[in-house]
Amino acid sequence: MIDVLSNGAPNLIQDAGRRGHLGFGVSRSGAMDLLALSIGNALVGNESDDAAVEISLFPFRVRFQGDLQFAVTGADCVVRLDDATLAPWWGRTAHSGQTLVIERPKRGARAYLCLAGGVNVESVMGSRSTDLKGAFGGFDGRGLRRGDSLKVLATSTRTVRESGLGVVPADVPSFWDELSTGVVTVRVVPAAEYEHFTDDARKSFETTDYEITPDANRVGYRLNGAALPLSSPLELLSHGIVPGTIQVPPSGQPIIQLAEANTCGGYPKIATVVEADLWKLGQAPIGSRIRFVVTDVDHALEALRVQAAEIKKLRKTLALMAQRG
Repeated sequence: MIDVLSNGAPNLIQDAGRRGHLGFGVSRSGAMDLLALSIGNALVGNESDDAAVEISLFPFRVRFQGDLQFAVTGADCVVRLDDATLAPWWGRTAHSGQTLVIERPKRGARAYLCLAGGVNVESVMGSRSTDLKGAFGGFDGRGLRRGDSLKVLATSTRTVRESGLGVVPADVPSFWDELSTGVVTVRVVPAAEYEHFTDDARKSFETTDYEITPDANRVGYRLNGAALPLSSPLELLSHGIVPGTIQVPPSGQPIIQLAEANTCGGYPKIATVVEADLWKLGQAPIGSRIRFVVTDVDHALEALRVQAAEIKKLRKTLALMAQRG
């Protein structure tokens, strides 16, 4: 068990998401950075989709009420266990009474605290994720508050060496370098209404940067940049949308749907962010800029296969290292 020592309504219990219910109007929810969640869980011997704490308001403090393996992944934060400073993307064992502090990120937007066994909250529609719009799932359908106590499910038999164990996926250091420049590159595939935008709009979309405005949350990011006009007025019936969908309202300023994406909408869609790059958006802070690179479906699927293969390889390596002690 851990006790939460700091208030933070945006800090939520999330797992890999509530899939298969979009037709009923229920968002996927889940972690904004599924890569960080998966590797964090691997560091403590969990399944990839076990529930963890997604932290987006800092500093975040907890106290351990028993010996427990944990890992912190995601944003590049200063992490301290009592007086010891831990490396990014690192897992180790905390002892009863120790305090963990996760400071404001130097780069990135969200950190993930994974606990051996996974956070033990009720599963709703097959997921422990928090759905803020519906106010259900997670910890009573809300963000965490000072005084909350989080329990874990039965822990695995795997042990983590006292000095800890860490790993950083191949794409993360280069992404941090991108964040240092203020521009994040994400790949997209053209969406259904791509050809309905003007030639100049499509050119602007592919060659200029779009800033993430303060009107940004887990539902989606409103962007600011070159306007994207249609070639002619277009009326659409509401239709299904998914995380990564880039819609363009009458203002011409794009909106990217994210983890708690609306399940349907009627704005024209210019593109969709490839699934393998969605984690980058989860780590892109307000004020940073997005540069879109248009690709095709085959390359999008290959990127997802490459990412899945790396995660599988890292999980296998971590398990072997843990066995060796």
